[in-house]
Amino acid sequence: MLEGQGYYRGSSVLVSGTAGTGKSSLAAYFADATCRRGERCLYLAFEESQAQIIRNMRSIGLDLEPWVKKGLLKFHAARSTLYGLEMHLAVIHKLTNEFQPTTVIMDPITNLSIVADESEVKAVMMRLDFFKNKQITTLFTNLTHPGELETTTSGISSLMDSWLLLLSVESNGERNRIFHLLKSRGMAHSARVRGFGITRHGIVLGDEKTSDQ
Repeated sequence: MLEGQGYYRGSSVLVSGTAGTGKSSLAAYFADATCRRGERCLYLAFEESQAQIIRNMRSIGLDLEPWVKKGLLKFHAARSTLYGLEMHLAVIHKLTNEFQPTTVIMDPITNLSIVADESEVKAVMMRLDFFKNKQITTLFTNLTHPGELETTTSGISSLMDSWLLLLSVESNGERNRIFHLLKSRGMAHSARVRGFGITRHGIVLGDEKTSDQ
């Protein structure tokens, strides 16, 4: 879907979708891919603890713990209500400067809206452009609600270089997951949606379909 090239280094990637569509699973595979290249990934978790994430990912055939032990993956789990946005931003700066990651994951950014209004959240997201200055690739997950699939917290989609929308659709009495690459700046990308499943052996890609199917 990205001509086999992947994302540009230093770009910002948004993964949005309703609950249970696989946002955190894709984020975990993003972290795993970083570590497999021998690079460092900083995982900022605003909803689950490190132990919960590692346990949950084992259920889909992904073990992140070895990367933690090797010092390639660092979790920072903190509820968004622990402190205000300015302190969150200060902590992110500090962790980034100390750990020197090549990728950063924020999962989910939706939780930041609990402690501030939308304009404040967007202002903070704009100030995260220091990631681009450091050539750090960032992945953000965003929880959406049915009927508001192509909207995001504080309208931050405009700040993103790539936007991946995850959907859960009902067909023949069962629910199926699909993803749609809404945009990817600076590169050609597929306009087709792609089905995928999350199994005990990982993420399994299905067939491509045109976006109007």
